Amino acid sequence: MNKVSIVIFILIGMYSCTPKIENVEINIIPKPLNVEKINESFTFNKRTKIVIEQGNIEYEKVALYLKNEIKDYFGYDLSIKSTNDHIHKNAIFLIHESDRKFEKEEYQLEVDTKIIKISSSAANGSFYGVQTLLQLFEVNKSEQNISFSKTIPGVKISDKPRFEWRGMHLDVCRHFYDKEFVKKYIDLLAMHKMNTFHWHLTEDQGWRIEIKKYSKLTEIGSYRSETMVDKNREEFDGQEHSDFYSQEDIKEIVQYASDRFITIVPEIEMPGHSLAALAAYPEFGCTGGPYEVSKVWGVFDDVYCAGNDKTFEFLENVLTEVIELFPGEYIHVGGDECPKAEWEECPKCQQRIKDEHLKNEFELQSYFIKRIEKFLISHNKKLIGWDEILEGGLAPEATVMSWRGSKGGIAAAKMGHDVVMSPNNECYFDHYQGKPEEEPLAIGGYTDLKDVYNYEPIPAELSSEEAKHILGAQANVWTEWIATEDHLEYMVLPRMCALSEVIWQKPENKDFEVFKSSLNKHFLRLENKGYNFKEL
Repeated sequence: MNKVSIVIFILIGMYSCTPKIENVEINIIPKPLNVEKINESFTFNKRTKIVIEQGNIEYEKVALYLKNEIKDYFGYDLSIKSTNDHIHKNAIFLIHESDRKFEKEEYQLEVDTKIIKISSSAANGSFYGVQTLLQLFEVNKSEQNISFSKTIPGVKISDKPRFEWRGMHLDVCRHFYDKEFVKKYIDLLAMHKMNTFHWHLTEDQGWRIEIKKYSKLTEIGSYRSETMVDKNREEFDGQEHSDFYSQEDIKEIVQYASDRFITIVPEIEMPGHSLAALAAYPEFGCTGGPYEVSKVWGVFDDVYCAGNDKTFEFLENVLTEVIELFPGEYIHVGGDECPKAEWEECPKCQQRIKDEHLKNEFELQSYFIKRIEKFLISHNKKLIGWDEILEGGLAPEATVMSWRGSKGGIAAAKMGHDVVMSPNNECYFDHYQGKPEEEPLAIGGYTDLKDVYNYEPIPAELSSEEAKHILGAQANVWTEWIATEDHLEYMVLPRMCALSEVIWQKPENKDFEVFKSSLNKHFLRLENKGYNFKEL
């Protein structure tokens, strides 16, 4: 072979080792802000390395997450190296650029023939870049086998979220979900670049968090003898329901979420929806009981006594343990659907109204929430509650979660309070998403995929300055009629995918038809992860 032939042979070999991907579709949910295609590609192999700044623990978390995902895709156990190792090719660089003007959750992803670079000024931005990278792998299915291409297209992606609060809620009180499923749910949030998990832990139908000072909350309050299964005839299943999360479980889940840059907001319901607690400690109710953990769904007159200082001592002790478990800045106190009938008849509550110069029981509820807020602030926490906390006067620094439409959120924002939008018409995933006769049992209502995708969290009634108080949005999943994990996942998916794009992407860049096209590939990723979902 002459020299010319050798050169041609080498060039051909080089070209064949670095395939180009032309006219490739980029199917990423939520859709990135800016995507530029480059006529190059990167191919993974078992010698590909992940490179991070030496000693950067937060970026190491991102690297470990990526390492595990690649192992799941291809079986490759990639090594994690330091930037000091002078690696220049066949590597994924997770670059910490503290001196560059990246916003906290912003990232830039660049893929060419030699390397992949994910640049950010904070590790959560790097993590979202990793989520985008994982969706660049072409996914296909044949004969029930799902496979991923080892070659990904060349791109330059600049991306950041529109809102700072991007959340999902889960009610584990009506029906309990074990810690492994909660982790799986958290993984779903991470996959869609969500950063807030609102965990509804106490309710009339069950108290689900261990409080060491008050052991009867779980010994009695986590138990009910049976559950209603037919909402029309009040039929019951005749089966015992009882479970809760130990504090060790909570710590494990909090760490799991933190490793995925997700903050957990615990909800400890008050002053209503408190039957499970009152069944355990009846002295904190207005009548003294007897109380029973409810077997049916609804709103009940039995609530915490607002005239009894011992009630507040109890709740402050409970919250002290909750605060120690959850490092995030918010504690959700519920505050919704609190009947006033027992307060109207309770001598202690009426004396409280007189002593505090309150006008009525609505102002008594406001007194209750303000007193709890003062305690939370003293422990460097922020109070957030459902929009009923507006009634009777809003606590001075409270954040409002607007669920009864947008009115509560609008009112709070105009008052200068922060708001998380969660209106029931667009953001309640316990609603039907198709014809009831063709769908699993739901609480009622109708919220389909397009309703969610077309939702705009910032109400038109707000000025640009008032709109700054809209922190973001979340969807809620109440589990009265959702008894299994498969059913819950079906109710969440793909509506959660749509919401992720609502709260990440600018409204002018959204396109429902493009989104649906991306979903068809995304479904394979969800199936590969073992999630159940409603198909288009």
